[in-house]
Amino acid sequence: MFELKIDDARYWKACIDSIVGLIDEGTFSITKDGVSLKAMDPSGISLVSFSIPNKAFSKYDIDKTSTVGLNIDNLSKILNSSRANEALVMKEKDGKFSIEFISQNSRRRYRLPLIETRKEAVDKEPKIEFDSVVEVKSDHLKEMLKDANLLSTYIGFKTDKDSFVVVAKGDAGELEEEHSGTADAIKRIEVKKPTGATFNLDYLERMISACPQNSNVLLSLKTEEPIRVDYKIGEAMLAYYLAPYMES
Repeated sequence: MFELKIDDARYWKACIDSIVGLIDEGTFSITKDGVSLKAMDPSGISLVSFSIPNKAFSKYDIDKTSTVGLNIDNLSKILNSSRANEALVMKEKDGKFSIEFISQNSRRRYRLPLIETRKEAVDKEPKIEFDSVVEVKSDHLKEMLKDANLLSTYIGFKTDKDSFVVVAKGDAGELEEEHSGTADAIKRIEVKKPTGATFNLDYLERMISACPQNSNVLLSLKTEEPIRVDYKIGEAMLAYYLAPYMES
């Protein structure tokens, strides 16, 4: 049994928004340290790893480690009904997942069925020794992806010494956008070895859609290997992996 409370229901909605773009169901692990989820998207080309520590909750009562399988799409729809100044209480009750929105003078309750999620459980993240790390301002990265989307459904990232290059190619034309380590968009560039890889643009856009404004995104790269994308939503930590696009 567990009972978790967050004072701002819309904060939890933002956390779930970071997941629902990639997966439609998943299993949350609730331990004494916090809540986490690891899952592959249905296509098997991306992975999301979500964790939030117990200190992010105003109430965190658990009597043992629990796993909660949920339809993430349905959970997201319910959280979309959250209103300003509402707190959120989540608990297991009578074999169901209870969600309660609490304001000063009212309460609103939902119950969702617990489900058995897909058997392909993800216990660990891929172990990749990345050759380059680029920390990009989130608003600028979203603009880069938007620019690439004008021409292509794929986006390429390249690093070399003190440069980060975005490329996109399609029937409508080509884009090449280069940033040095001192560019406004870049917080830092660390390159042990030049890298280059191409990725599905739609998946990347879904990964960073929930990233807060005026924050930073960490891109970890290795040539023709999955990219790792990291950012935070308050105390919550997100890590995504996306397999590269390999031209046939």
